[in-house]
Formats: sequence, structure tokens, C-alpha cells
Amino acid sequence: MDKLWVVIKREYLERVRSKWFIFTTIFGPVFFAAITILPGYMTVKGMKNSRVSSIRILDATGTGLGHRVAARLASRKDTAAVSPLQGRGAQATTEAIPSEVEDINPPRLAMAESVATKAVIDKINPGYLVLDSATLTKGTARYAGRNASAVGQMELMQEAIRQSMIASRLEGAGIKSERIDSLIRMKVDLSTVRLDERGRGESGIVNFIFGFIVAFMLYMMIMLYGQNVMRGVLEEKMTRVAEVVMASVKPDILLAGKILGVGAVGLTQQIVWFGSAAAFITYGAVMAKAMGIPEMKNFTFPTVSPLLFVSLFLFFVLGYILYSSMFAAVGAMVGSQEEVQQAAQPVVLLLIASIIFIQPILLNPSSTLAVAMSVIPFTAPVIMPLRMTAIQVPPLELIGSLVGLGLTCWLAIWAAARIYRIGLLMTGKRPNLKELVRWIKYA
Repeated sequence: MDKLWVVIKREYLERVRSKWFIFTTIFGPVFFAAITILPGYMTVKGMKNSRVSSIRILDATGTGLGHRVAARLASRKDTAAVSPLQGRGAQATTEAIPSEVEDINPPRLAMAESVATKAVIDKINPGYLVLDSATLTKGTARYAGRNASAVGQMELMQEAIRQSMIASRLEGAGIKSERIDSLIRMKVDLSTVRLDERGRGESGIVNFIFGFIVAFMLYMMIMLYGQNVMRGVLEEKMTRVAEVVMASVKPDILLAGKILGVGAVGLTQQIVWFGSAAAFITYGAVMAKAMGIPEMKNFTFPTVSPLLFVSLFLFFVLGYILYSSMFAAVGAMVGSQEEVQQAAQPVVLLLIASIIFIQPILLNPSSTLAVAMSVIPFTAPVIMPLRMTAIQVPPLELIGSLVGLGLTCWLAIWAAARIYRIGLLMTGKRPNLKELVRWIKYA
């Protein structure tokens, strides 16, 4: 036990004292906050600054719909885009260049489209919009232009068509024109609250973002520190340090000390990062509101129950032990940096499989896919904590996932210890699968 503690202490202190650990621990939360806020801010800003101007509108409806659409595109009011310096009662108005509307008969529509297409190719117009009988009956319209891939502009155009059609129908129903604009511009702010066996919970968007952060951090910690173990094993093997150390410490103790020491480093970093995430979620709503991101209004840190906290800790520890054992075995098998990248690919792919399915599982955490991946040992360390932050997971599923993961960890440690015992002293060609089985069997 004394030798194990010495190895753990050495591995822990050697990494904690490094400048890179201090840098990533301090500035890691800043980086994650930046990649969380900036994309949303740039998306919202891009949507607010979207313009659709000087396009050609081919109106074959015979109802004047094209002129309504052009008027809404030319003058757009967006009260949500007002900056704090303008005051609460201010209203931001952006003027765009009016679009050209051509009222044509349906039989001439094909020819008009050909002319409009040539104008776009010759850079006379950025694009053209076609409104025909299908627009009135099915609500479909066609647009072709150089800016067709601009999502913000296409959504603005789609909204202008929708509002113009509603306004036309309301006028046909006898509603006064001064009432139409206020009706079609009405917005609904939908707040979501999660309900479970314990009663009312937090906002749905809060749990969605919290679940994503938890799953991503678990994935990153397991991946980074698992590979850290692999590189440490390979370095000791290449420099022949392991041969000296194994003279006084058993290989099993050396492997266990390395895994536990590096794992303690990852746990220390996670504690710091979770504290920073709590502060960001608690006080980040003020920054998000100033940036015009309405989804973070009334955003508070979700309640973490003792069961959830203990479960997150267990899944991180077991997941880390599982993958670090496999990474350590890979490091012991190979003899160079070039070989280790190839040999580690199967282990990396097992872990990547869990992060690929984060979004569909967050959207439907009770689906068959979510349940299956939360009990498979290789994906459970990421998927089960993700589901636990989104819904109330049945106790049998939670216990079954932990038991399966624990047994898989035991098998991985048992096999990795035997590969580690022989692989550290082996040089030359990388062993194939048959030789690995022989190592595990006779070690």
C-alpha cells in the first residue's frame, strides 16, 4: 500500500505542478464560456442584421401578394434588437432597398423566370422570388439567387411571405387594416418547466444545457486523461524507466498508481471547472440578456441532488478507469509515437460513439436508443449522466448500468494488467490479437 501511495503521489504532483495544467484549469472555463456564448451571440446578431433587398419578385397570384411581401422586406422593425443605450421604449428600424415587383400572367411565368435567371447570372439582381397559385393554395414559394444559402435572409423572406398571406386573408375576412399588423406580429414567450416524481423542477432549457455540459466534460476528461496515461506508459517504456521501477514495484501496483494518480488530477480539474460552470450559469444570464439572447432569461443553475452528484462521480471514476486501463494497455503494446496513434483508434472510436449521440438522446432521453446506450458499458459513462440530468431514470436502469460498468472495469483492469506486465519489457514488432490473447492467458 505504501508503494502504491508513492506512485499515486508522484503521478499527481508531477502533473498538477506543470504550467499547462494550471493554464488549462484556469482558462479552460473561459474557453468553454466563449464557445458557448459567442456562437449564439453571432447567430442572433446575424439574424438581426439580415437584409433582403433589391430582389425581383415575380407575382403570378393576381392578388397583389408580391407588393405586400416587398413592403415588408423593405421596412423591417425589430424591437428585440434594441441596445440597452436606446432605452426600453425605443424601437430599432432598419431600412432596406425596395424590391422590384412584376405582376405577370401565369402562362408567361416560365419565360419571366428565364429572364430573371439570366439577370442573376449577370449580377443585375441578387435573386428572384416566385409567387404563384401554389403559394395561395399550398403555402409554397420558390426563390433562386446568389444568397440562397444565407439562412438569416431566407428566414426573413419566409416570414415576410407568411405575414403577407395572413394579412391578405384577414383583409378578405373583413378585419380592419390597422388591426392586421398588430395581430400578425404578436409573439409568444413559451417557458418550460420539468415535472417528475418529486414535483416541479427547473426550466427545460436549463436542464438541456446542463446535461450537454455534463456529458461533454465527462467525455473530455475521460479522453484527455485516459490518453495521458497512455503517453506516460509509452514514455516510460521508450526511456527504459519502467525496467528500473519494476525492479522495486510490481507492475500491477505501478499501473494502478498511474491510473489513480492521473485520475485524481482529472478529478481536481473537474471540481474547478464545475465550480466555474455554476458561476457562469448563475451570472451569465445578465451577459446573455445584454447580448440579446432571450433563451437565457431567468436562467439559474439547476438543483443537483445528492444522488445525482454521487452518480456523476461514480460514472466519471468508473468510466475513467475503464478507458485509462485500455489506453494503458495500448501504451504498453507499442514502441513508438507513430504506432500508438494507430493502436489507440479502436479505443477512441468506442468513446467517440457516445458523444455522437448526445443531441438525439437529449431530444428524447426516454427512447430505446437512449436506454440501450446508457447500459452499454463503453457508452454508459457519458450517456447515463446525460439522461439523469434530463429525466428521472428508473432505479433498476441506474443500478444495472453501474453494475455492468463496474464488471467491465474489472475485466479491463485484469486484462490490462497482464498486457502491461509483459508489454513494458517487450520491444520490436507490435503484437497481433493472437499474441495479446497469449499474453493475457500466461501472464
